[in-house]
Amino acid sequence: MAQRIDAVLDQLNTVIYGKATPVRLSLACLLARGHLLVEDLPGVGKTTLAHGLARTLGLQFQRIQFTSDLLPADILGVSMFSSERQRFEFHPGPVFSQLILADEINRATPKSQSALLEAMEEQQVTVEGVTRRLPEPFFVIATQNPQEQIGTFPLPESQMDRFLMRIHVGYPDARAERALLRGRDRRELLEELPAQLEDGQLVQLQEQVTQVHVSDALLDYVQALIAHSRQPGLYQMGLSPRAGLALMRACQAWALVNHRDHVVPEDVQAILPSVAGHRLRLVESPTMAPAQVIQGLIEAVPVP
Repeated sequence: MAQRIDAVLDQLNTVIYGKATPVRLSLACLLARGHLLVEDLPGVGKTTLAHGLARTLGLQFQRIQFTSDLLPADILGVSMFSSERQRFEFHPGPVFSQLILADEINRATPKSQSALLEAMEEQQVTVEGVTRRLPEPFFVIATQNPQEQIGTFPLPESQMDRFLMRIHVGYPDARAERALLRGRDRRELLEELPAQLEDGQLVQLQEQVTQVHVSDALLDYVQALIAHSRQPGLYQMGLSPRAGLALMRACQAWALVNHRDHVVPEDVQAILPSVAGHRLRLVESPTMAPAQVIQGLIEAVPVP
C-alpha cells in the first residue's frame, strides 16, 4: 500500500506544482475519514486540488457552487410529484456522491451552509422526515475565500469544527509558477488523470490508519496539548473531545502517508496547525495568525 500512496502523491504533484505539503495534508485528511477546508485567495488551485483528489482516488465527484441564493434543497434534493405513478418521489441532490466540492462555501447564507452539517457528522441526510444514507466513503472538500472579501458569510464555529483540517495552498514559488505558465491547461490534465486506487483500496488504507500504533507517551503528549488549550484565560475555547479525536486520527494518517507504522511527536507538531488552527483563538489577541497561535501552544507544552 505504500506504493499506492506514493503513486497518488506523485500524480497529484503533477497537477498542483510546488505544493507537496498541502497535497500530503489533503490525502492524510481523507485517509483519516475527515473533511477538508481549503481557505485561500481565488485562483491558487483550490478547486484543482479537489478535482485531482477525486480523479486520482477514483471517487464519484459532484461540485456544488455556493452562492447567496443557494437553497438547502439544491444540496440535499427534493420530492416531486410523479403524474405517472401518482405519488411523490425523491430526487437526490448532489450531496449523494462520494466526494463533494463545496466551492466557495462562505458565499452562501448560513441556512444553506447548515445543510451539510448532518451529512458531514453522521454521513446521512434527513429530508422531509426521511433519513437517507450517503455513499461510502463520503468526503466534503470545501473552498473558502478570505472573509474580508465582498459577499462572504463567516462559517460558524459549529461548522468549522466539522472540518478535520483547514489548509492553505498559497502562491507557488518562482520555479513552480514558471512550470505552470509553460505547462498545459489544468483542466486538460485533470481529464487525463487515471485512478491510482482500485475499488476497495481506499477503504483498506483508511482501516490501516486505525492500526497505526500510538504509544502511551504519545497519548500523554496529545492530552497535555489539549489540556493546555483549555486553561482559563488563554484561548477563547479549548480543544473539544471531538477535536482531540480528530487530532489523533490525523496524526495516524500522517504517519501512514510517511510510511511509518507508529506516531511520533513530530507527527503531532506537523499536523497540529491544520487541525487546531481553525479551532483556537487567543483571548488577548483574537486576530493573531493561526500559525502563531499553534506555534505558541507547541512551545508551551514540552515533549515527554
